[in-house]
Amino acid sequence: METEDLSFRQDELPEDRSLIIVDDDRPFLQRLARAMELRGFEVRSAHSVAEGIDLIRAQAPAFAVVDMRLEDGNGLDVIAELTRVRPDTRIVVLTGYGNIATAVSAVKLGAVDYLAKPADADDVTDALLAPHNAKAAPPENPMSADRVRWEHIQRVYELCNRNVSETARRLNMHRRTLQRILAKRAPK
Repeated sequence: METEDLSFRQDELPEDRSLIIVDDDRPFLQRLARAMELRGFEVRSAHSVAEGIDLIRAQAPAFAVVDMRLEDGNGLDVIAELTRVRPDTRIVVLTGYGNIATAVSAVKLGAVDYLAKPADADDVTDALLAPHNAKAAPPENPMSADRVRWEHIQRVYELCNRNVSETARRLNMHRRTLQRILAKRAPK
C-alpha cells in the first residue's frame, strides 16, 4: 500500500470526511488508516464487530471500510448496523477470501463496492468517492478460469454452511477432491 502517492484530488472530498475502518489485521489497519488520513479523511478504527458497532453508535461516519471476516464475527453485522443508523454512508467491503457470495450480500446491505485484500489505498479512495450509480471500471487483471471455478466452489461451500459433504454432493464432486481444493490457496 502506497502512502506517498496522493494522485487523487483533495477538492473531491465532501465536507463530512469521517471514515471508520474495521479490520482485525492490525498492521494492515494501521497502514490503511495512515494512508487514508494523508488523503484527507478523518479516520477512526476498530478491530472487531463490537468495536465497529460502538464507533457507529457514537458517531455514524460518512464513509466506512469493513473487512468481511473479523475475529468476533462477520463484517455484515457492522454493515447492517451502519446502514440502519446512517443509510447514506458509502461503504467499501474488504475481503481476503475474494468470496463473491458474501460480497453480494454486503452490496445488498448497502455497500457500494468490494475489494480483495490487500487493497491499495488509492483503490479504496476511488471506490469511496466514486459517483453514485457509476459503473465500475473493468478490472485490469480479470480472474482466471481457475479462479472463477475456485470462487464458485467457495460460494457453494459458504451457502452450505461450510459443510464439506453437502457441498461435494451439490457440486457432484468427490468429498476428498473437494477437501483438497479447499485446503489450497486461491489461484490467481
